[in-house]
Amino acid sequence: MRTRTLTRFAAVAVAAALSLTACTSTGGGDGGAAADGNQLLTIPREDMGTFTRNFNPFSPNVAPLTQQAIYESMLVYNPADQSTTPWLASEWTVSDDGASIDFTLRDGVQWSDGEPLVPQDVITTFALQKELMGGFEYLTEVTAVDDHTVRFVFDRAYSPALYEIGQQVLLPDHIWSAVADPAKDTNSEPVGTGPFTEVANFQSQSFDLMPNPHYWGETQIAGVRMLAFAGNDGANLAAANGDVDWAPQYIPNIEDAFVAKNPDHNHYWFPATGSIINWQLNTTKAPFDDVAVRQALSLAVDREQVADIGMSGYTHPADCTGLTDAYESWKSADVVDACDWTARDVDAANALLDEAGYPKGADGMRTLPDGSPFAFTFSVGSTSSDWLSVGNIIAQNMKDIGVEVTVDAPDWATVTSSYEDGTFDSGIVWANNAPTPYQFFRGVMSTETVKAVGEKTFENYHRFGLPEADTLLAQFAATSDTTAQHAIVDRLQELYADNAPVIPLFPGPEWGAYTDVRFTGWPTEDDPYATLNVRAPTTVLVLTTLEPVVD
Repeated sequence: MRTRTLTRFAAVAVAAALSLTACTSTGGGDGGAAADGNQLLTIPREDMGTFTRNFNPFSPNVAPLTQQAIYESMLVYNPADQSTTPWLASEWTVSDDGASIDFTLRDGVQWSDGEPLVPQDVITTFALQKELMGGFEYLTEVTAVDDHTVRFVFDRAYSPALYEIGQQVLLPDHIWSAVADPAKDTNSEPVGTGPFTEVANFQSQSFDLMPNPHYWGETQIAGVRMLAFAGNDGANLAAANGDVDWAPQYIPNIEDAFVAKNPDHNHYWFPATGSIINWQLNTTKAPFDDVAVRQALSLAVDREQVADIGMSGYTHPADCTGLTDAYESWKSADVVDACDWTARDVDAANALLDEAGYPKGADGMRTLPDGSPFAFTFSVGSTSSDWLSVGNIIAQNMKDIGVEVTVDAPDWATVTSSYEDGTFDSGIVWANNAPTPYQFFRGVMSTETVKAVGEKTFENYHRFGLPEADTLLAQFAATSDTTAQHAIVDRLQELYADNAPVIPLFPGPEWGAYTDVRFTGWPTEDDPYATLNVRAPTTVLVLTTLEPVVD
């Protein structure tokens, strides 16, 4: 038996949000009142012009911080330093055959209404998750071994289960077993185990989360205030003005736009350990089902320009492994050295398309084999100014090979819907990011994640799968031997490089800027105990570490 125990414990919207901050005693940064120890940690949400009082973690319209401050998981994995922190579980034991895991629930944990955390809460959580959201296909049984231990049984040895199960947020059975429609219930008065569960002052453009009166851990801050912004510009202005404490969004020219406003106190840290960002092509549509086309389009992309201009130099070009910097130790040097379709080469791109049967006309523009124009759309949400810039750069790049790309930028809800049902042409999207590359490769080229057009999916939007990938992924999951896993991932990288299922652009930076005027104890490159991404599981580590400044 292997036991693991760790002891390391829009303009109107902008104006309204900022006016709210300025007129209260808990406004953020220099723009607020003097710090007295009771100030609220103020955070903008740059892609929500308004908030809906919905704290249902199963809802696509869930309010920010629901899964970071209200509900918690059994463990927290930190990609910044590759550490794992026990959270609602104090320890876990993986069976010798790898087909089950026992989690021991931490003593003394209570829900915010005073009820104790019990195994039935875990059982109900996973039943609802499987019913409403799918996933966990390998999980056959969740049972209580005793009053503090929960056993997860699988249909096969499955090594990725530890982190998949361990990072699922838990819900109280005594609440959710009585909910008539858990998919649609807004859960307006949530009951959680997290540090901040009490919803206060809820308005369409702001709300507060106040301390859990029964929190099992320690936190020193008085509460959290969320502000709604319909785009990066308003959120960035709030950061520059000192109206927020934590700015977890893309800020162009951050040295001048943010740091220079208060150089002694304004800081940022953008490690490129986030998900790889891909240009996805809908492979159910011609010509994107042709690997030569995918590689040719990739060759035409100026990734240096994308990284330096589109992403303000905060990241770097991706390579043929498709892996983000969080997986640096997994990268195959052979695949990196042999990579021949991620560095810009317009001549090679043109030659590939010529050979594949996509000729140029007298006007220099290409046609498909049926004579129709080689033209398609690039879909991206209008509020993401960084990704919109990337789309515009790619559209300009494609003209060099006679391909017409039109950037389509409606709201993100519309874009995401087209990704999920498979009606889009192409777009920009993040990939799965987990402690190992298993979920990344499963999400980009396993047949198990391919859904038919019209059937909703939450990964593999490009709808590409290879039986060879399924075989390798099954081999990875069946072993916990790290040497064997690395050898399998090398072969997955080779398969990825040969087939270009998506076009990797750059490793996503984990956005995070902050001011220490009112709170100290932030994670940094020198102390990477968490990332500064407020949508990540490590957010709870930050919320329970920060200390308020008292003037």
